[in-house]
Amino acid sequence: MPPAEVIDIRLGAMTPGDHDKVPETALAWAAGGEAVLAIVADTWGSAPRPAGSMLAIGGDGRMSGSVSGGCVEGAVVAEAQTTLTDGQPRLLHYGVSDDDAFAVGLACGGRISVIVDPIAGARGISTSTLRALVDARQARRPIALIIDTESWQHRLWDGGSDPLEQAVRNRLNSESSGFEGRYFVNVFAPPLRLVIVGAVHIAQPLIAMARMIGHDCVLIDPRTAFATAERFPNQVIVDDWPDAAVAATRPDSRTAIVTLTHDPKLDDPAIISALDSDAYYVGCLGSRRTHAGRLERLRGAGVAEAGLARLRAPIGLDIGARTPGEIAVSILAELTRHRRVRDQ
Repeated sequence: MPPAEVIDIRLGAMTPGDHDKVPETALAWAAGGEAVLAIVADTWGSAPRPAGSMLAIGGDGRMSGSVSGGCVEGAVVAEAQTTLTDGQPRLLHYGVSDDDAFAVGLACGGRISVIVDPIAGARGISTSTLRALVDARQARRPIALIIDTESWQHRLWDGGSDPLEQAVRNRLNSESSGFEGRYFVNVFAPPLRLVIVGAVHIAQPLIAMARMIGHDCVLIDPRTAFATAERFPNQVIVDDWPDAAVAATRPDSRTAIVTLTHDPKLDDPAIISALDSDAYYVGCLGSRRTHAGRLERLRGAGVAEAGLARLRAPIGLDIGARTPGEIAVSILAELTRHRRVRDQ
């Protein structure tokens, strides 16, 4: 493995969204050589990354993800070299005083514990376990990786019976990984998903930014002149009528749906379908006047007041946004606030 300082330089090569695809990346790297999975197990104080954050380290020096603000990665990579040699997982502890906190990337005296886990090592996570974890994530099934930090046995919880079942369910509900006695429980809720109705200009920066913060995106628009691969490269595009297309995505509690077309023939059927789903957020682009007319049409179509109360419009936080990129920022900011603080 290259020295840590060389690997630090390669952090800049990560692509948008890599920080949310660490298990997938680690599996791919292990299939082609050696790889280590580093996981934040616990934190105290102002550590920059929460428990459950992951870093993949390839045998050739590549890195994806992070376990801290930067410098702790170098120390973890140094341990990973030894881990690749002997195949033994490690639970590392980094604790600092206020005076030297910034030297290791932990502001204000924070502390951090990190599991360094060689993939397919003597006692590390097996490729079959990692593959099952990746498969569950791709299928949008909630799953948890349970690591016994004494025996270093690894197992997955995917809804079946387990001595830690209730604790795992609680952690999945709160999206908080951490220790249950000697067992570290790393929970993986299904990825967030953003369903966008309308292949308009705003959708272009919205999709790019949403991907960068970990959303899977689906773009719906039956107008083939708008929904083209040239305008939306590497994007799933559905050209069915919006109500059927929204229903086909099977929106769940980690799905947000936004309509952007300004065309009632397209937006209204999509909204009606969205309000009949478990989507955590349904928002519509347009002015207050436009929204008032929208509400009257939806009432006429039989949508109940409880459903109308779920609609967020005009969409986005009021930050004075004017350009498509700024409007995209405001939409994602509102999605984040709605998901993070709606129950507070």
